[in-house]
Amino acid sequence: MAQLYFRYSTMGAGKSIEVQKVAFNYEERGQNPLLFTSSLDNRYAEEGVIASRIGLKRRALPVSDDMNIFEVVKEYNDLFGVDAVIIDECQFLKKHHIVELTDVVDDLNIPVMCYGLRADFRNELFEGSYWLFALADKIEEIKTICWCGKKALTNARILDGRVVYTGEQIFIGGNESYIPLCRKHYKEGKVVPYKEKGEDLIVRYEKLKK
Repeated sequence: MAQLYFRYSTMGAGKSIEVQKVAFNYEERGQNPLLFTSSLDNRYAEEGVIASRIGLKRRALPVSDDMNIFEVVKEYNDLFGVDAVIIDECQFLKKHHIVELTDVVDDLNIPVMCYGLRADFRNELFEGSYWLFALADKIEEIKTICWCGKKALTNARILDGRVVYTGEQIFIGGNESYIPLCRKHYKEGKVVPYKEKGEDLIVRYEKLKK
């Protein structure tokens, strides 16, 4: 039987990579995954794009507030057959979207995998995440770490190098705007300056030995 999955994490845990990996695995076996993402995610200047920090990118259907996801999936399923529904940035979905996803699972027998954040920068649940915690069949955490090495629990919003605790819930941004922190360093507002990714250690070693 199909199930509704919610896989959540803080920012920077590789959710969008996981989304694309799961979709690729379905396609490699000749099956048809249908991908969605929130229309609010405009970090890459394109609507309907799932993109990861390591450069992987693919198209997805953008979910607007008034979209009926069940009707969209049903149409695609009638035309082509849909083997799985995969959704990125599901924290931005509305309650009715989550209910529609349960209908996809229960009425169409299509598994649905949702990926998103658990909570905002104030540690308050997003609407989509709240209803996924309430209605999902399986809930799994994708873990990442704070700069100190401990498990990251929070999405700290950064402004002028400082953690901020007030503001609008939704502000789309990447590494320059958010950083995953453990609870202790979130409460202390303690961050380290953002660093560009360094060279691979093997490359550095080979250069050293030349």
